[in-house]
Amino acid sequence: MTTIEKLINLNGRSALITGAAGGLGRVMAASLAELGADLILVDLPNTEISGLINSLTERFKVNVDFMPCDLEQEVQRANLISQVKERNKSLNILINNAAFVGTSDLPGWSVPFEQQTVDTWRRAFEVNLTAIFDLCQGLIPLLRLSEGANIINIASIYGLYGPDWSLYEGTSMSNPAAYSASKGGLLQFTRWLATTIAPDVRVNAVSPGGISRGQPEAFQQRYIAKTPLGRMAIEDDFCGVVAFLASDMSRYMTGQNLIVDGGWGI
Repeated sequence: MTTIEKLINLNGRSALITGAAGGLGRVMAASLAELGADLILVDLPNTEISGLINSLTERFKVNVDFMPCDLEQEVQRANLISQVKERNKSLNILINNAAFVGTSDLPGWSVPFEQQTVDTWRRAFEVNLTAIFDLCQGLIPLLRLSEGANIINIASIYGLYGPDWSLYEGTSMSNPAAYSASKGGLLQFTRWLATTIAPDVRVNAVSPGGISRGQPEAFQQRYIAKTPLGRMAIEDDFCGVVAFLASDMSRYMTGQNLIVDGGWGI
């Protein structure tokens, strides 16, 4: 019988993580580096990521590269794909983590549905779905050559459920249509792609619940009241699921969506 230690070992494998400088991206990078994977970290140009790179290389003795890319820009995505292919003979893991989440002051975003704009809708879909289509299509040739090849798409519980608007009362927070629709589309793309590139590459998704990031107290308390585990998520809650899906621990899983929400959607 194969040991758990061998199944979860990522020595000799490489992973590309988008949105690597964010909270979830950093946790994912550290989790895979701890298991021995070399990393290609992708985030916006001018992102300060040197501290993360130094920390990962010193702690885990793995190779870490940074490739800047604004995933909203098709030309930059094409350049990223070309660079990855030129520098790497193979790629074992692709984690599509970057997302367009907008801000409360972005015009046409965190506003009533009647005021949401086609421009913000398109921007969200460009990053949350079209960019992922591009990266998967462009990097599949490398993935097909690689041992244990897999893709992990970071979706959301709001790709599965409609929003509970009572959570947002009295706050500037909202739940734009484009975010939910693009994440729902990502889940279906995950299923479609899983059947299309099998058996060479596995494709799975993770749907996080709400992560505590300084939201208004009223929102957090309402959210927690709906959650059986009695709290919002923290980034560290996703170490295990990413290690599981990225490694041979999940070698007979594809087309699945793991919901990590503390029971919120039950």
